[in-house]
Amino acid sequence: MTATLLNEAELKEQVIMALKSVYDPEIPVDVYELGLIYDIKIFPVNNVYVLMTLTSPSCPSAGEIPGEIEQKVRDVPGVNDVSVELTFDPPYTSDMMSEVAKLELGFM
Repeated sequence: MTATLLNEAELKEQVIMALKSVYDPEIPVDVYELGLIYDIKIFPVNNVYVLMTLTSPSCPSAGEIPGEIEQKVRDVPGVNDVSVELTFDPPYTSDMMSEVAKLELGFM
């Protein structure tokens, strides 16, 4: 079985698309547009590292969202392994949202 190898930029774009399919259950905007994803790194052999936060440390979905992110990224063709790290430094603020998210939520 031969898999098509994506270059790092293509794989990162596919990972971003996967992240855009994960939503905070309480907010109708995906985690990427919300600004919850701080960093995405692609390491050799297509190992993906995602550094993320939540809207608050007491977020009721804290147990679900990182696992869903890991699964969605793992499902991207060509991804070998996934590591999701949760941080609250810097703390999340609504300023981290994309313009798309701000429009969707009525911040603009």
